Amino acid sequence: MERRGPWPAVRGPKEPGRGGGGIRATFRTLGNILVKELLQLRRDPKILPILFIAPVMQLIILGYAATTDVRRVELAVCDLDRTAESRMLVDSFTRSTYFKVTRVVDSQPGLDPLLESGAARVALTIPAGFAAERAAGRPSHVQLLADGSDAMTGTLGLAYATGVLQDASAGAGVRPLVDLQPVVLYNPDLVSRDYMVPATLSMIIMVMTMMLTAMALVRETELGTMEQLLVTPLAPGHLIVGKLIPFALVGLVEVLTALPVVLFVFRVPLRGSFFTLLALTLPFMLCTLGLGLFISTLAQTQQQAMMLTAFVFILPQMLLSGFAFPIQNMPRIFQLVTYLIPLRYYLVILRGVFLKGIGFAVLWPEGLILLAMGVAILGLARLRFRRRLG
Repeated sequence: MERRGPWPAVRGPKEPGRGGGGIRATFRTLGNILVKELLQLRRDPKILPILFIAPVMQLIILGYAATTDVRRVELAVCDLDRTAESRMLVDSFTRSTYFKVTRVVDSQPGLDPLLESGAARVALTIPAGFAAERAAGRPSHVQLLADGSDAMTGTLGLAYATGVLQDASAGAGVRPLVDLQPVVLYNPDLVSRDYMVPATLSMIIMVMTMMLTAMALVRETELGTMEQLLVTPLAPGHLIVGKLIPFALVGLVEVLTALPVVLFVFRVPLRGSFFTLLALTLPFMLCTLGLGLFISTLAQTQQQAMMLTAFVFILPQMLLSGFAFPIQNMPRIFQLVTYLIPLRYYLVILRGVFLKGIGFAVLWPEGLILLAMGVAILGLARLRFRRRLG
């Protein structure tokens, strides 16, 4: 009797029971499941914009928002010397792209309200006698105050101000004790966007593949279609692989869709091989797909799957992978935990391929670790999935 349903009929193996049937029958079965999943995606008009338009929009928004560059720091000035030399020093700050003078006060107590209200992030005090000290060849002193409540802006503001003062000293003929000539490799201008945008791409791949896999499998259970699949002569392994392949393809399409945005909108250089990047993305997606399958064995509803994905699996990876915070600055116990985070290794791959131009000869350990982790995660998820089916 022919079985009818919303997907192509899956022919069972010739032998009784599940599994078997040879390699050709296995590929035919996987092909039928793949067609069924793709047709199901196409019939949902709401899912296509989420799959292919939302990731690009997220990349653009996060790419502009996720930056640690500090420009136009609000600077308050208290010039007690009021000489041509002190005005030249203030001009050296305004000529740079790092500062804008927002207030000029006549006394040091006037700086405190500006720092307290946030009207200024850095305050510069030039004491009386500044020009006289410089004319006499003696070291001239200035004071810098920074708002430590905004640690990022305060720290970078002090660093930028130190650089401006060093340049001003060199221009005045003051010889520094050490002639330092630093050279920055791979990102000479220290543009944080070149560092953060590839990391944002990794987050989009992880979120989309993991969440879609988890929610799609839970949705099958909610709609009762999972039980319909279970009465077919499908082996559990065929069902799992057939379910994961469409989302792996979706992940690859998202990479191909987002990559032009990274290269041409944000102008992040791709110094390495595109094929190296694509090949090392596959083991990372194996980890995320396995995690999505594992989440589907824990959740009973799509809402539970979304909450588990966001708060139990995605947020810890963001915090512990080096995406936002340097791993070397974390406590030792958390540094050890980061070795269990797949995103940690994929970030090394992305930044290595994009910025350093390195390939398999250097990145093979990260790729091998991701492959081993992906196989282990997928194996654990498969065991739980089989137990749930049973």
